[in-house]
Amino acid sequence: MYDNEPESRHYAIVARAISYIRTHARAQPSLEDIAAAVHLSPHHLQRLFADWAGISPKRFLQYLTKEHARRQLAVSADVLSAAGEAGLSSTSRLHDLMVSCEAMTPGEIKSGGRGLAIGHGVGPSPFGDVLVAWTPRGVCHFAFRVDDEATMVAELAARWPAATLQRDDAQAQALLRQIFPRTPTRGTVHLVLRGTNFQIKVWEALIRTEPGHVVSYQQLARQLGQPGASRAVGSAIAANTIGFLIPCHRVIREGGEVGQYRWGSERKLALIGWEAGARDTRSVSPACVD
Repeated sequence: MYDNEPESRHYAIVARAISYIRTHARAQPSLEDIAAAVHLSPHHLQRLFADWAGISPKRFLQYLTKEHARRQLAVSADVLSAAGEAGLSSTSRLHDLMVSCEAMTPGEIKSGGRGLAIGHGVGPSPFGDVLVAWTPRGVCHFAFRVDDEATMVAELAARWPAATLQRDDAQAQALLRQIFPRTPTRGTVHLVLRGTNFQIKVWEALIRTEPGHVVSYQQLARQLGQPGASRAVGSAIAANTIGFLIPCHRVIREGGEVGQYRWGSERKLALIGWEAGARDTRSVSPACVD
């Protein structure tokens, strides 16, 4: 059995809990309220969060508030400033995973993948099922499941109309085990980027953001040396089809609102909270995590 399968099932409950909390935020629901909404006992919900995120529901939900988001944006301003002085890079650490990338040439994009064999398959992750696709050069598509599989594969085929698609769920699941290991493991995942020069610059900047941190559209635009291009940054983020590995979930609005996400706002919040919890858990002893 795939190691992350329990986490994949847990995510469905976490997503429902996040949806309930967002709907009833003004009432500040208690653990008992949230547990009742997802049809679990408070004890079971507490244990599920600890298994899935490594922290309590209370701590996890603190990461999802606008106040926390605003504080993180203030911190990110300094982090991005320092990073900008070092220049953009196409390599960064994602957990203990090194993510590197290269852009396709305009000719390769125009050909629609003619003569290219693209492997693809579906497997579980801590955030639900994923359709992942790869070429001999690296991962070219990563989509959390929001539609039926046929629709998702059709979208992949439309982006690569001249390529030969080859289904391989076993290889997809092996790749997902590398991306979402049960314990931190050093490794490398190579990405093949298909976009305009500006889009690729935005995606590279996102890859450089650290897990557990969030940035705003304006901050990314300033980092790219184009402070008036926040709308274009948003368009580049919306065009991203390699979820998680190009972490567009780390971009939120200046006021702390989560904003839109191709694979659902509840999933975006879950990703933000999960990464923040993992970051803070690594910085303190287990006894300090409530």
